[in-house]
Amino acid sequence: MEQFNQQLFLILNATPNSSHWTMVLAHFFAQQAIMMIPAAALIGWLWVPRRELIVKMLITLCIAMILAKIIQAIYPHARPFVEGVGYQFLAHANSDSFPSNHGTAAFAFALAFIFWGRMIYGAAFLIIALGIAWSRIYLGVHWPMDMVGGFLVALLACCLTDLIWSGLGKQVLNKLEMFYRRIFATLIQRCWVKY
Repeated sequence: MEQFNQQLFLILNATPNSSHWTMVLAHFFAQQAIMMIPAAALIGWLWVPRRELIVKMLITLCIAMILAKIIQAIYPHARPFVEGVGYQFLAHANSDSFPSNHGTAAFAFALAFIFWGRMIYGAAFLIIALGIAWSRIYLGVHWPMDMVGGFLVALLACCLTDLIWSGLGKQVLNKLEMFYRRIFATLIQRCWVKY
């Protein structure tokens, strides 16, 4: 598996001869695209509103990131540039690579939309998640299997969220909405945000 992982990485990894536009695109996906998660969550809560979906997505994201940290502690894996494989075009700390935190978060966000009935949005965010995954391999800071691991962790987190939601979800949502309505009462009255 390690040999396949390295071979696939070398196929996907940029080189000094890679085109300028693919480098620009990769840097956008690697650094800025992840910001679509909090932006979409904020829009989904304040203006759309899709509050049940947003709370499920946030729970999924929390579970996914906790699982990723546990896996990184149990199964430390060096990044490609640490092992001297390929080329690195993005500055990054020498932290454990498996599973990818960026990949885990992006896939958790996209899969939450797919799991809970917003297929068109889920498909769009899945394309963005795949772009994030590609970019971080292309720029030399992750292995392909780091992204596969992120996807699987996100999938497991969605399943666990479904279990948690069936027992506690409605109560959590009601309390969060009550808190929101107190804090944002003035903005709600002025119709700047949704009730």
